[in-house]
Amino acid sequence: MGLAKLKTELYSTEEYLEFERNSAERHEFVDGEILAMAGESKNHSTINANLTAEIVYKLKGKNCQAFSPNMKVRSGHYFKQKKNAKGLFSYPDLVVVCGEPEFLDETGDVLLNPKVIFEVMSPSTEAFDRGEKFSRYRAWNETLTDYVLIWQDIPVVEHFQRQDNNHWLLAIIEGLENTLELTSIDCSIKLSDLYDRINFEQDDAN
Repeated sequence: MGLAKLKTELYSTEEYLEFERNSAERHEFVDGEILAMAGESKNHSTINANLTAEIVYKLKGKNCQAFSPNMKVRSGHYFKQKKNAKGLFSYPDLVVVCGEPEFLDETGDVLLNPKVIFEVMSPSTEAFDRGEKFSRYRAWNETLTDYVLIWQDIPVVEHFQRQDNNHWLLAIIEGLENTLELTSIDCSIKLSDLYDRINFEQDDAN
């Protein structure tokens, strides 16, 4: 899912939220810029549906819950009426919160305490998801313990896990026979279930 700058001017966070709450389309906010989110591919949509089904089922009866891609996450200070303030409002593909969800305001559409964030990577967003976005997530969301990047076209998952020293450990899970383990929320997901109905292209050498 790509991002395209909506306009050249800068917006305050209040202007962005007012605009976004009246928009039929989703937009992310990065340092005063409003970025339109492009549509998703078949693989992206299928993987996200599989992921949601697995996580929602496995969180039943637990003190954690999942939120759909329509829920925003704030990563940064909240400066009122400041158009050049650093800040990020993003739409992760799936968010898990443990305990009581904390929201920016009474509207209840901006989360402040994510526990696990999942992103299904697209070619146009891969660099941002792995780089600047992850940097903002880990710097501003103290509750975040896991960041999961899911590849679309090969069965590979990158699992970043916060350690006690506040460093992040990367585990790469490859192959449909392997399993993503999320000990922080007591969940495991087989990659064969995550990638159900995905037809991977065969290597030309085979």
